[in-house]
Amino acid sequence: MKKITTVSYLAACIALASGAVQANGFNIGDTDVTFGGYVKLDAMYTDSSDGQIATGIGRDFYIPSLTPVGGADEGGTFDFHARQSRFFFKTNTKLENGKTLGGHIELDFMVTAGGDERITNSYSPRLRQAFITYDGWLFGQTWTTFMDLNGFPDTLDFIGNTDAMVFGRQAQIRYTSGNFQVAIENPETTVTPFGGGPRITTDDNATPDLVFKYGQKADWGTWSVSALVRQLAYESGAIDSTTSAFGVSATAKILLSNNNDIRITATTGSGVGRYIGLNTANGAVLDANNELEAIDSTAFAIAYKHNWNSQWRSSLVYSLLSVDNDVALTGAGATKTTNSWTTNLIYQAAKKLMFGIEYKFANREIESGLDGDMNRIQFSAKYDF
Repeated sequence: MKKITTVSYLAACIALASGAVQANGFNIGDTDVTFGGYVKLDAMYTDSSDGQIATGIGRDFYIPSLTPVGGADEGGTFDFHARQSRFFFKTNTKLENGKTLGGHIELDFMVTAGGDERITNSYSPRLRQAFITYDGWLFGQTWTTFMDLNGFPDTLDFIGNTDAMVFGRQAQIRYTSGNFQVAIENPETTVTPFGGGPRITTDDNATPDLVFKYGQKADWGTWSVSALVRQLAYESGAIDSTTSAFGVSATAKILLSNNNDIRITATTGSGVGRYIGLNTANGAVLDANNELEAIDSTAFAIAYKHNWNSQWRSSLVYSLLSVDNDVALTGAGATKTTNSWTTNLIYQAAKKLMFGIEYKFANREIESGLDGDMNRIQFSAKYDF
């Protein structure tokens, strides 16, 4: 390997500062460095039927569990932010054994503390992904192996099919061989107290989550099937309980003529709460004997993307999460179902410049029968670099 000299490092810094770096990045010794990201503005008007969504994460993008129910109707709210903007660096280094060592680090500004909206609107960066790859292995933080990126629809909302999407980034060790992947990933248990109440996040797991995944790419599109096996654990005072949990998820992206496509995702399991719908349902509930019982849940989403011409496109998305609560344990305030419809119109002004407008309708129902609706109109402008 060539030594990374001070001269070559300074040259790279000068290239960065001057804007002379090409789209494919630059080279330092035996290491190729690429970088990219995007700047995105989101402007949203949100109106909910049963109370206002509190200032915070639920106003930045759609969170199914935060759709208000059983409250008084309030006026709509208007929010602007550029928090989804992100950047990443990737490296590839040729090693003396002929193999390649890869690195990736990525940051954005979502769901972080910072300045308020009165003056600065500043937000701290957060780590999204940070991992290395070597000889089929991945070490670090990235998307959970249980999810499939091909399941994401083409939406302005941060996720789009949030109710049903398996979504999570976490530290893991993953091995990939051809179309097969296996990983051990950071565990976490979320629990509903007996009779209902605020979520308990235990951090008491003694074993990692285990994920198996198989996927293929074909002429008609892509598909994958993933299986998750995990332990749910809670230890606090007189409580010392564990139970097993499992889940299965399948996705397919079907290519149609004119670059249109259909994207389908379906997930079901027992105790997989934090993996689906941004943890709308918890993994388990405590019974009267302080023992954990896994909560069953099932989710489904379908999205159709249509290209009107080379610059204009639209998507129509439906997403559903259904939770099988034991009301005698969870209480009547637990979420029973969430679902949403999304449609948009996106204008690709140039290869790296996009404008769009999107409408989302969402509904959440709790076990008591109370429900609430959310209507949101979103405008976005995005520059990829």
